[in-house]
Amino acid sequence: MVKVTIDRPGCISCESCWTLCPDIFEQDPADDLSSVTEQYRVNDNPAEGEVPDDLADCAVEAADACPVTVIVVEE
Repeated sequence: MVKVTIDRPGCISCESCWTLCPDIFEQDPADDLSSVTEQYRVNDNPAEGEVPDDLADCAVEAADACPVTVIVVEE
């Protein structure tokens, strides 16, 4: 498993993460910020998730594309 964390207050809702990796990231309808999809959330926290290894590359690609670098992926 790979740990994914989003610094949601720093998110600018640019759409890059959920466009590149919709399996892991989505736009939260409550505040329009990026969040981890419910399937992969830890303790129902939209800013923290654990994703399977086969999605690690996708998570890293989304983190690298984030213009404000608020996504951290720890393998």
